[in-house]
Order: sequence, then structure tokens, then C-alpha cells
Amino acid sequence: MKVLIITYYWPPSGGSGVQRWLKFVKYLTQFGIEPVVYTVDEPNYAIEDITLENEVPKSVKVLKQPIKEPNDILKLFGNKNKKTSAGFLSENPSFFGKIMQYVRANYFIPDARKFWVKPSVTYLTEYLKNNPVDVIITTGPPHSLHLIGLQLKNKLGVKWIADFRDPWTDIDYFQKLPLTKKSEKKHHQLENEVVSKADCVLVVGNTMKENFLKFNKNVQVITNGYDGDRNSSKNELDKKFTLVHVGLVNADRNPKVLFRVLSELITENTSFAKDFKLVFVGKLANEVIENLYQNNLKSHTEIIDYLPHKEVIGFQRKAQILLLLVNDVPSSKGIITGKIFEYLQSERPILAIGPEDGDLSDILSETSSGEVIDFNDAYKMKRSIEKLYLDYQQNELISETKNIDKYHRKALTEELSIIIKQLAS
Repeated sequence: MKVLIITYYWPPSGGSGVQRWLKFVKYLTQFGIEPVVYTVDEPNYAIEDITLENEVPKSVKVLKQPIKEPNDILKLFGNKNKKTSAGFLSENPSFFGKIMQYVRANYFIPDARKFWVKPSVTYLTEYLKNNPVDVIITTGPPHSLHLIGLQLKNKLGVKWIADFRDPWTDIDYFQKLPLTKKSEKKHHQLENEVVSKADCVLVVGNTMKENFLKFNKNVQVITNGYDGDRNSSKNELDKKFTLVHVGLVNADRNPKVLFRVLSELITENTSFAKDFKLVFVGKLANEVIENLYQNNLKSHTEIIDYLPHKEVIGFQRKAQILLLLVNDVPSSKGIITGKIFEYLQSERPILAIGPEDGDLSDILSETSSGEVIDFNDAYKMKRSIEKLYLDYQQNELISETKNIDKYHRKALTEELSIIIKQLAS
């Protein structure tokens, strides 16, 4: 059995977007499925990690076609290095930047990779005529790739799975885009068409599943996960009382209540002030850095811009506590950052800030790996950190993590293989 996987993010891309399908491809052959990957040639990735190229099985065929990146054009106008989590939302855009945001929001629908759709459909139509597959899979964002799947299904009648690593119109930054009513309507129309016409829709959490079920009855949840072995309790932990966050911290994830509480504890408790260290591995928005400094946390904080994936795992496993931040947005209940599963693998206590009744909270509760504290609950935050610090002082800061084997990438790939085989048959 053979599947064609259409993805924008592929090694040497770094960051979280590449992990899901890189790991699926790694294990699919063990379940009798041969993956063929279609991706971009010489892309402009915001983050690169060449070490991930070593994880691509040598037997996997990778097809590449060039792409016209709008960012290349924007650089000619001085918009260099304006990478953001949203792809084109800057924190404090200039007048020209606001114009560019408006243009990209309303003329690049569904996203800036829309110009790769037509040449990809042409190329893959010919390829599939000579190299048939049982199922094609598109993964977004960028959600323009789902339009490739939609058109191939309409032209060739091939079975099609649309995989949503993140929501489309429910994604955290969608309501912040300078969209006209016509453009917003177009986004919803395209999303509805993709979801309703796909033979199967994959999502990473239950909230997204509930939102999509009204358009398609075949919506399946396969979460993200972790790869490799679980952490060993013999690993040496940080000497200091470290609170470690891995990944991007944009303005929506700014943990203001945490910074305020930490500032109070440092002022009130000289022992805590001596032992505590806050570590960020990944980019921080300017607003977050300013808030850190306003709370006098600069001398207690280490910021590491970026590390290769393997080194990140080491930071996680040594941490006394792992910090997880959810975007404070209307769709926060459905956000399950991929980082949570590698946190689970590290088997260190997790302190999360987000909705207490969201999908993330369910996972932490099920695995007994930590707790979620509401965005504005300073009292609970302070009591929780004080308890964790007391355990640290008494050498009793341990993790009681359980029930995480089902989140291993190989187990998740087995779930995927069953869906693919059922669809193909």
C-alpha cells in the first residue's frame, strides 16, 4: 500500500511544524505502508535544523518542486527578518508593514503559499497517472496545501485525508488579521469545502473534532506525540530550582501572572531568590521580554534563542519543572501544543498556564503529569509554586507521570495506518 504525503514543512525545516509527519513517515513502513513525500524545493524556512534530515528513512522517496515565496518579495522592501508565529503578523508593524499585512491577509487566501497550488496540481496529476497511490494526505498549516488535495480528488477521484495540525479559522491569530468581510467569508467557504469533501479529516484534539463534525462525519483524532525512549530517573537534574519553557513565546502567551508571582516570591523569600532560575529555550516576543524586566526577573532568567532538537530534549529532562504556555485567545480550550508530549516523555512535573477545562488539562489529568492554572489565577499560581519549591528543598520534587505510552510516535503511526487501510479498502 502506498500513500502520497503533501507537506510544506520537511527537513531541513526546524520547529514544531515538521515533527508530526516526519515521525509518521519514519514508522509507516513498519505497518505495511510505503510513504512518498511531496514538498517544496529550496524553501525559506524561518527555522532550520539539519539534524532532522538524519531521521528521514533512506528508502523514502521525496519529490520536490520549487515555490514562489512572497517573503522573498517583501525583503526587497526592507521587511527582513519579520518572522512571526502567524507567518505575517508583526508585533509593532510600521505603516508599510500594516499595508503588507493587509495585502497578505486579503490577497493571499488562504495563505502566502497559495501560488504553489496550481503548479503542484499539474505536477502531481501527471505523477499519479504513472505512479498511482492508494491515499493522498495533505497537512496544514499552511492550509493552502489542502487545496492541492481538494483539486486532486476532484480530478482523479483519489482517496484523500486532510490533516489539521492547527485550526484554520479557529487558529489563535485569525481574528487579529486585517480581513475584509469578503475575505473572511472566503476563508470559511474554503475551510468548509475542504473539510466536507475530504474522505477523512485528521485533527490533534477533541475540541477541533467537535467543530468539524458538523461538516464531515469521518473526523479522527490522532494527537501529536513523542519519539525515542522515556526519560530515565537516573538523569541528573539542575542544581537550581529551574522553571524551563521550550518553544516560541509570543504576545498571546505572555505569562504576566507568572512573572508577577515570581517577582513576589523572590522579594519575600531570600532562599527562593537564591535557588530560582527561569529558562526560556526559544524566541520571545519583545512584549514578553519587557514584562520580564518590569518584574525585575532579568538576573534570574536565561534566554536561549534556539537549539537543535536533540539538545532541547536534554534541557527538558534536566529541568526541575517544565513550563507550558497556552495562547490566551478565545479558542484556547482546543489548543494542544505539540511540546506537551515531549514534556510527558521527559517525566518532569509540568506547570501549565491556560484554560482549566480545555483539551490540555484533560491530558495532564489523565497522565498525572502536572496541573493547569488559569491565566489570571495569581493565588493558585503562588500556592502551586510554593508547594513545588518545598518539594525541591526536601528532594521530593518527582514526577508521577503515567499512561503516556499511547503518545509514542510509533503507537500513533499504528493508529494512522489503520485509518489509511480502512479508507483504501
